[in-house]
Parts: sequence; C-alpha cells; structure tokens
Amino acid sequence: MQTSALDSTFSALADPTRRAILARLALGETTVKELSEPFEMSQPAISKHLKVLERAGLIERGREAQMRPARLNPAALKGAAEWIEEYRRFWEASFDRLEEYLKRIQAKETSDGDSNQ
Repeated sequence: MQTSALDSTFSALADPTRRAILARLALGETTVKELSEPFEMSQPAISKHLKVLERAGLIERGREAQMRPARLNPAALKGAAEWIEEYRRFWEASFDRLEEYLKRIQAKETSDGDSNQ
C-alpha cells in the first residue's frame, strides 16, 4: 500500500466518531440522517466525517434521488490490515525468541542449582 494511502487510512481511523461510523456502515448502506442519530452532532458535522472517510477510500457515496447513501468499502482496509499484519508477525517472532531465551535461562538456573547441592 502506498504511504499516502496508508496515512489517509490511519488518519481517518484516528477519530472515534469515524470508527463508529465505519462500524455502523459494516451493517449496511445508510443515509447521513440515519448515521447522525446516535451522535450528538449535526448532519453537517457527520457529513464532514464522511468526506474524510470518502477521501481515504474507506467509504463510497451513492446518489439516489435526493439522498446520498454511504456504504463501507472494505477493500480499502485491506492495505492497513496487511501493514498491521507484518508487525504482528514481527512481534510474535520476537516474543517467541524471548520465550525460548527465558526457558534456556530457567533451565540453566535449574541445572546450576542441582549441581550446587
């Protein structure tokens, strides 16, 4: 994933309201009015959040008569998920090496303690 796309994705995901909007859109397409109901903010404020999500490619906006329903674009999250997965594998490998090291130290301490008796 390109750095600028990754930056846009994480920037959009940094806001809890936008994450909540994405969670709601994961249930299906909806309107700005419906999205604004659980929040204590105006429809224009929700629209601003939607614009950020749309610029990041996380959502798509349609046009049906006077309405512009929003829907999740799950493919846009794939790049961020892949980036995170690389670091998950790195940390798991690091923790596995640490675990092996600690086991060797404990085994050595146990064997040293047995030889001192």
